[in-house]
Amino acid sequence: MSKIYDVLIIGAGPAGLSAGLYAGRARLSTLIIEKEKDGGQIVLTSEVENYPGCLEGESGPTLVDRMAEQAKHFGTEKVYDEIVEVRLEGKEKVLVGKKGEYVGKTVIIASGATSKPIGCPGEKTFTGKGVSYCATCDAAFFEDFEVFVVGGGDTAVEEALYLTKFARKVSLIHRRNELRAAKSIQDKAFAEPKLNFIWDSVVKEIKGDGIVNSMVLENVKTGELTEVVADEDDGIFGIFVFIGYEPKTKLFEGILNLENGYIVTDENMKTNIDGVFAAGDIRVKSLRQVVTAAADGAIAAVQAEKFIENI
Repeated sequence: MSKIYDVLIIGAGPAGLSAGLYAGRARLSTLIIEKEKDGGQIVLTSEVENYPGCLEGESGPTLVDRMAEQAKHFGTEKVYDEIVEVRLEGKEKVLVGKKGEYVGKTVIIASGATSKPIGCPGEKTFTGKGVSYCATCDAAFFEDFEVFVVGGGDTAVEEALYLTKFARKVSLIHRRNELRAAKSIQDKAFAEPKLNFIWDSVVKEIKGDGIVNSMVLENVKTGELTEVVADEDDGIFGIFVFIGYEPKTKLFEGILNLENGYIVTDENMKTNIDGVFAAGDIRVKSLRQVVTAAADGAIAAVQAEKFIENI
């Protein structure tokens, strides 16, 4: 029979590693199950400045490496496997992976969400080198530069407004001729002198020489292609993509309560199933940042400990 862990954690991003740290430190037998590599979205960030206590020149990967080492120090185990089935009802929770089955008294789901990509050539190549999916993370790197925001919903417009605090010019690229954002947000956007709009357009290709310095736009109505080139003095511009997120919750459809694809929890990270918690970007929340993910993981682990004590 498989070992029965006190805590099973799905995902080794900041939420999962934080949960592993707290659970391990509480002397709970803990296993983190990660599909690919540690870190989640934060590993795409070349420099981290807004995590309390981070080192000078901290990058996403270096921060995650230290988190992983800290969790390991307190006895948390880790396995690399992809969970393909879950059985969460009952006293023992079972996670079925491609490599084996894992049994636990509690489960913390911290598998995160991913930003929807544009899907154009050059996007992956220049992620972290001019292409970003987080204005809060990377806005300061583009102070006094020109940036472009892709999207037209609430998040895209709000982030474009945020970027005007840093960039000298912000242009919002939207495939339609009107925004999808709430009217109150639109009013602020149209009143902002540093914010410009490129309507009926999509990004077809991103180019550069080590860093982004040009992109090709297509007008969806006329098919006309236009190449946008960085100012000669700058040599770079930023592209911030906000066309939505994809929470990794397909496994939990029909099992856990979801809202727009995200797991619904209370403030203690509890889901609708006893002993099952969710933490980080995968749950319904107002701010998706490494600091809030780490906090979620800590809360989930403490609540898992309390749940086990009361079994």
